[in-house]
Amino acid sequence: MQHFLELLSLPEFGLSTLFTVAFISATLLPLGSEPALFGLIKLNPDLFWSAITVATAGNTLGGALTWLMGWGSRKVFLNNKFSERRALLWLQRQGPKACLWSWLPVVGDPLCAVAGWLKLPFWPCVAYMAIGKCLRYIAMSVALLWVFPGAIQL
Repeated sequence: MQHFLELLSLPEFGLSTLFTVAFISATLLPLGSEPALFGLIKLNPDLFWSAITVATAGNTLGGALTWLMGWGSRKVFLNNKFSERRALLWLQRQGPKACLWSWLPVVGDPLCAVAGWLKLPFWPCVAYMAIGKCLRYIAMSVALLWVFPGAIQL
């Protein structure tokens, strides 16, 4: 594990690895980018803003890909149960602003897919995804590094 963390801490590998992990974690694949972000910042505090920016960009682009997958699957998805209908109506009412919640675990990534399925405007959705994901990364990093610094030991 120590070798892996040292590899992540190298700037030439760390930021590109962080981007890849953040991108994949924003798709429907079960992967979390927070440990990679935290490890990189913990080992390289001077990369704080670079890491936040790279993680946000990767996670937002992954969310955009999920939006596109939802847009493409619209014709395939025909099952419209009552609870799903209510969720769809809520999302339609909220519009692209609902993508602010794309940072939430479990529901965030499917939310991006459904936004695409509903054909909500792509760029406003991506902008709201970026805002929500960036705020999550900043809050998580600040909390783990300065508010609860003893919570996780490397």
